[in-house]
Amino acid sequence: MIEPIKVNKQHDLHMHSRKQLELTGIQNVESFDSEEFLLQTELGHLTIRGTHLHIKNLSLENGILSLEGNVHSLVYLDPGTQGKNKGFLGKLFK
Repeated sequence: MIEPIKVNKQHDLHMHSRKQLELTGIQNVESFDSEEFLLQTELGHLTIRGTHLHIKNLSLENGILSLEGNVHSLVYLDPGTQGKNKGFLGKLFK
């Protein structure tokens, strides 16, 4: 009998003085501007809010993202919730 291979999903976040973020496990950058980033990580969607946010380094092949700016909040959205869709579409049609 062949055992299915289990893939361990990983996502790490390191913040330095609320000014720099280093993230791993990034699958996609859904949207971004200087005040908000919406990211798809291996463990769900992540919203980062702040001011003067900008990308320092991005490598989707390696799943790495580095941000700089003033970080105010980090919010993870549970997989399967409708909140992500309403928020994203609400912003799109604002």
